[in-house]
Amino acid sequence: MKTDNLQQIADKLWAEDNFILVGHAIPDGDCIGSLVGLYLGLASVGKKCSMFLADPVPPIYRYLAGSDKIEILNQGISGETIVYLDCSDVQRVGEKEAGYLKKTRCTINIDHHYTNDVFADYNLVDAGAAATAEIIFNLLDAMKIKLNQDIASALYTGIVMDTGRFNYSNTTSRTMRIAAALLDTGLDLDTIRINLFESRPRKEIQVLGQALQSLAFSEDGRIAWVCLSYEQLTDMNAVDIYPEDIINYTRMIAGVEVGLSFREIEPGIVKIGFRSKNQADVSAIAARWGGGGHKKAAGARQNGTLEEVTRLVIASVRDVLD
Repeated sequence: MKTDNLQQIADKLWAEDNFILVGHAIPDGDCIGSLVGLYLGLASVGKKCSMFLADPVPPIYRYLAGSDKIEILNQGISGETIVYLDCSDVQRVGEKEAGYLKKTRCTINIDHHYTNDVFADYNLVDAGAAATAEIIFNLLDAMKIKLNQDIASALYTGIVMDTGRFNYSNTTSRTMRIAAALLDTGLDLDTIRINLFESRPRKEIQVLGQALQSLAFSEDGRIAWVCLSYEQLTDMNAVDIYPEDIINYTRMIAGVEVGLSFREIEPGIVKIGFRSKNQADVSAIAARWGGGGHKKAAGARQNGTLEEVTRLVIASVRDVLD
């Protein structure tokens, strides 16, 4: 996989003046943190930027300065340079939404997924980075853009969420050094902690409870999964609520090698989450279903009934573990 180097992308960002920044559908903390961090950094040196997502910013990330500037991508937009953040391919912005981004002079792809297909005119893909927010930190440093507390809070949020609070095996000494540099800006850790982990809406906890009621296991207990139907979410008025950590409850169970979540986001469309505890490469499994990600955390989206998709995906996981 050939990509451009950090300084080449830094020079390109300095050379351009008008940017459209986009992240992936159903955004997580790294997506939001990278988006906002780069936006604030570029804006601080006079660059014109807009931010777009297919879905609303989850409530737990709305404390980040600049997150209120993120717009919903629901119509065709054009700009001189489009920067894709935390997207392993163009379709990650949303299948429909990808079609809104056709008119542009230049595209830049910044990501940390090793499954990235290097789809842009300029590509900065570092599979060794724990989070795309790590790459943005290094990019802003290469551009000699001074970090303030708002930029640091956004990037720290991205790193904290994609490393599972520095617990996952993607956490490296480089990750910790970057986190230390972000802390040195004087960011407010209490605000970050409270918003990310201690301010869950009641509805989100109810969705978690509903999901855990569906908890099921394979015969040997090595696979665990939870399911949420569109009907259940509609009845709870929770279609737009996406608790990121539901799937982690499947992986934390003793004896489980692969944990999964199945969420029917629309009738006949199922979002699948994959998590691995040890050796299983769930990104390879996700790829069978049109998805991707990391070896221990991946996702996909599949057409079909919730029951059918669950049955077929569980069978594909069994094939890998057997």
